[in-house]
Amino acid sequence: MIKDIYSKKRLVSSWFKLLQQTICYEFEKIELELGKSTRQRHKYFEKNTWKKSKIKNEGGGSYAIIKNGLVFDSAGVNFSEVSGKFHKKFRSQILGAKKNPRYWASGISIVAHMKNPKIPAMHFNTRFIVTTQNWFGGGMDATPSVKDQEETKLFHKKIKVMCNEHNTNYYLNYKKWCDDYFYLPHRKEKRGIGGIFFDYKRDNWKKDFNFIKDVGLCFLDCAKTIIRKKMCRKWTKKQKNDQLIKRGRYVEFNLLYDRGTKFGLNTGGNAEAILMSLPPTARWK
Repeated sequence: MIKDIYSKKRLVSSWFKLLQQTICYEFEKIELELGKSTRQRHKYFEKNTWKKSKIKNEGGGSYAIIKNGLVFDSAGVNFSEVSGKFHKKFRSQILGAKKNPRYWASGISIVAHMKNPKIPAMHFNTRFIVTTQNWFGGGMDATPSVKDQEETKLFHKKIKVMCNEHNTNYYLNYKKWCDDYFYLPHRKEKRGIGGIFFDYKRDNWKKDFNFIKDVGLCFLDCAKTIIRKKMCRKWTKKQKNDQLIKRGRYVEFNLLYDRGTKFGLNTGGNAEAILMSLPPTARWK
């Protein structure tokens, strides 16, 4: 059993880096496939690194972005590993930070907005945070603009199967958490078709870490399956317009309510990496 918090940090951070590389590779393969079939020039990820502070050794991260691709209108895959002290006004909101404000955090976050409006926007993140306590959080969800009941069933089935391999209570509990979290109160509507969401997960470190790894692999499986099924399908101007309006809702949620956005901006994260979740274009009625 791993008891040393330093070893836990290294294992988790290494996994997030590996997952970032794997997802970038798999998404580029999808871009390449459509490029070959349509004889168009596909896009690769543009990769950048950043440091939290130029003076202090407080870590940083890397982010990879595709813009205006054949499949991906924009897709960002962000890895971070940072440390420091929480601001006074922020400490009471974080578990274990009220008395001791020091923290360490690592995570991976992905947002993909698709060129084809028949393919849903897809979001995933997992993270490990250490204060005087430590825990995992994360989840995945999809936001379609064109309804597809079969796709919704497939997405949730894959997630449920994965969850049940760890605990038969996970799926229903984390699905409800996701539905409640990804909700726009001012619109009185859900952001999309849901998925799973969880936070402050600290039951058993080894089991929790295994679950975190499977959440990442499940997201990749879901994304590849859904994208490949629809990336060659034609769409109408109305469907594209509906997608842009749905993206407007996505922008509203991420700027008003998203915890990850607030956490990143409040801990000195890279603004471009944090705001990669926003779509390249959007519309409001």
